[in-house]
Order: sequence, then C-alpha cells, then structure tokens
Amino acid sequence: MSEAYGIEEFLMHLEKERDVSPNTLIAYRRDLEELVGFLGGYYGVSAWSWQGLDRLAIRGFLAHLTRRKLNKRSIARSLSAVRSFYKYLHRNEQVDANPARGVGTPKQDKYLPGYLDRPQIELLFQSAELKSQEGKFSDVRNCAMLELFYSTGMRLSELRGINRMDIDLLSQQVKVRGKGRKERIIPVGDHAQLALRNYESKRDELLRTIGASGDRTAFFLSNRGKRISVRAIQNAVKGFLNKIDENSGLSTHSLRHTFATHLLDAGADLRAVQELLGHASISTTQIYTHTSVERLKQVYQKAHPRA
Repeated sequence: MSEAYGIEEFLMHLEKERDVSPNTLIAYRRDLEELVGFLGGYYGVSAWSWQGLDRLAIRGFLAHLTRRKLNKRSIARSLSAVRSFYKYLHRNEQVDANPARGVGTPKQDKYLPGYLDRPQIELLFQSAELKSQEGKFSDVRNCAMLELFYSTGMRLSELRGINRMDIDLLSQQVKVRGKGRKERIIPVGDHAQLALRNYESKRDELLRTIGASGDRTAFFLSNRGKRISVRAIQNAVKGFLNKIDENSGLSTHSLRHTFATHLLDAGADLRAVQELLGHASISTTQIYTHTSVERLKQVYQKAHPRA
C-alpha cells in the first residue's frame, strides 16, 4: 500500500463534492505531503499505515512544524488538513478512529493587521488618480483595482476572479466568489464606480485592438488581454503603497484591513462588516475591533491629562 494512499482520493472528494477553493486544495496537498515526509522519518524503516497512527505521531508532526519555524496560523491549518483527511478516512471505513481529534490546536498569537489611516488613503488615491489621468491602460486599470479593493474589502483572489458579468455599475454592486466558492454581493462606492467606468472603456478599446485572442470573460486584464495575474495585482498595489511608506510592511491585503477598520471606526455594525468581508465566523471580524480599540488607546494616551 502506498504511503500516500487515500490522499489523492481525499483531494478529489474535496474538489468534486465539497467544491473547495483551488487555494485550499493546494494548501491541503502541501500539508499532507509534509505529513507523509515526516512519518517516513518518524517510523524509520518500519512500515506505517494511516490506521496505525496515534496522537503521539500527530503531536510529533506539530513539533516538527514548530522546529521548521512555521507560524501558529500555518500549524493550525496543517492540523485542520490532517483532521479533515482522517474524518474522510473514518467515514469511508479505512480507519477506526481519528487520532488528530484529540490534539489541541495551537493558541493563535494576537494579530493586529496593518492598515492605512485616512490621510494615507487620501495620498494613495491622489497618486493613483494622477497616473490614471495620463490615460495609459495599465494606470487606468490599476487605479480601478485600488478603488475596488478599498470600496469593497474583497480579497485579492476575489478581485482577480471577477468576470465582466459580475459587475453591475448601474446598480453599483459586484458579485464575488469567496472561500469555499461562496458567492456574495458587495456594494460599490461612487469613486470606485467612476474609476471602473474609465477602466471599462480602456478595456473595450484594448480588446478591439487585440481581436479574438483577448479574454472577453475576465474583467481585469493584462496589457496582452489575458486575465491579470496575482503577481501583477500585487506589484501594482505595492508600487502605490511604497510611495506612501516604503518600510511600513503594507500589502494588498492591507486595503481589506483598511476597509474594515474604517467602517468600524465610523460605527458600522460588526455583523454587517462580517457579511461584507465574507467571514464565516464573526470572531474573525472582531480582530478589527481590536485595531480600533488600540488606535483609541493611543489617542487617549496622547490627549488625556491624567492618562
């Protein structure tokens, strides 16, 4: 029996029957292959089987990941992959028990996401609009992407996956496919609507020039008329963020954090923000309330006479 027996079937089950995202499939494959590699050394020359694993072996795997200096978030995801895999094996009567069930998830470090304050956002869009006014296709597109990121708080993968039919500029809304391919509708603000209209005319012009080889389904395109790549989006956004503060560590995801933080600062309902972000659990959204509280503490410390 192959050491990796059952993994391919499990991943196919996730893809075909559970309809999980491609990113999750890639991560789970990597986690389970890492487990197989670890077990080869853990058991030495002796044969092992999924049925024979116990909690000690799973804990040993987590210790191995810790020695590799993986962060707690990544270790927790690996454990989740192992648990899901064993749940699948157990349901298909290939093992008697799930040894990963009794292994505790590593306690997550408190993580306060980086975000831009209001003056930084103003500078960001001033810079993007100035470039866009020059009329170059990539500059008009990059400005539209920035506006859409900040207007909706969507993830990078969601923005890249938008198709032309997903955007309705008349009713100012966009349909995105989030984690687990769950669809949600997000409103689009006035500034983003204008930037998207400007880009749409440039997009149509590019497709007319390119002809039949252009991608008429994807909304955001490269200069060659194909769906824009993840790297191209990251580079475009990072270029603007570096002009604001090169050493801040801000990334494309910081615009999502900024969207949520600014909404909550302005008094938006936490449940509404959860729905807009596409979070499955409200506890994930609550991290942004910590960001707001930390900012308020800083204001208090500076302003209060007896702080």
